[in-house]
Amino acid sequence: MNTRTAPSLLAKNLAKTLAVAALALSSSLALAQPKVMRIIVPYAAGGPIDVTARLLAERVKDSLGTVIIENKPGGGGNIGVDAIAKAPPDGLTIGISAVATHAINPWLYSKMPYNAATDFAPITQMVRVPNVLVINADTARRLNINTLADLISYAKANPAKLNYASGGNGSAGHLAGEMFKAQAGIFALHIPYNGGNPAQLALLSGQVDFNFDNLATASANIKAGKLKALAVTTAKRSALLPDVPAVAETLKGFEIDTWWGLVAPAHTPKDVITKLNQAFVAALNSPEAKTRFTTLMAEPVSNTPEQFGAFMKSELTRYEKVVKASGARVD
Repeated sequence: MNTRTAPSLLAKNLAKTLAVAALALSSSLALAQPKVMRIIVPYAAGGPIDVTARLLAERVKDSLGTVIIENKPGGGGNIGVDAIAKAPPDGLTIGISAVATHAINPWLYSKMPYNAATDFAPITQMVRVPNVLVINADTARRLNINTLADLISYAKANPAKLNYASGGNGSAGHLAGEMFKAQAGIFALHIPYNGGNPAQLALLSGQVDFNFDNLATASANIKAGKLKALAVTTAKRSALLPDVPAVAETLKGFEIDTWWGLVAPAHTPKDVITKLNQAFVAALNSPEAKTRFTTLMAEPVSNTPEQFGAFMKSELTRYEKVVKASGARVD
């Protein structure tokens, strides 16, 4: 070997060895970095769904590590939920499924970017929030309406004189109103607004007579005496409003409420789903979560992946009839 080239060759070999070692060290460090899980919330920050998701993300960090919330609103929730469906099925991306995204929208939109029945692996339900039939308090006094039976009797005696608001065609409030009209055998004009807040303002100002609102949204005005709660839409009375009867006490079988839960992309390994279920169910059952949920007028609901999957399937089937009967379409 040429003695002049030996140092140069040695230097090259040393540099190559150091480069390989550095790459190995870099890879080891990358693998050692804690993985971050994200929960996709298909609605804007600040709402009840976002708040509950953030609450649970904080409570599972000891068992699952860092969990961040990523808000992807738009398309009635379809944009964010589509992102969940198309994420890698590795357990690091999960998200919120809701009555709108997994039971109503598939029948409301002519084209869906995901398949609500097959593109997701259920983890657990999180929450049930009762909807409540509320009437403007001044209207109730003027028309002497104190109960749900009074409202039905007035509507039958005064055809086409009542109207009701909703947050838009195909919204939970709209569908509840159409179910109520059909079962009660009455007519009330549906007036859709661009969102729940405008609908509530119309009710408070007396522009409309009643609506079916989310209890979390309506509770403050009920307590203030501006709205009169006539009935909740859950199958039984809600512990959050125990003195208010269920619609089903007057109209047998009536039930419609708001729910949401956690899902992962389809084909996420079963052991990963089990681990996620255990962590989030423990968080849902913690005294701190139950207390916080109560302040949001939400009832925590935890179950197995199989139970939540069966529930979502039944809701998808049930809302097909409800949406088609309402005639509501978005596109």
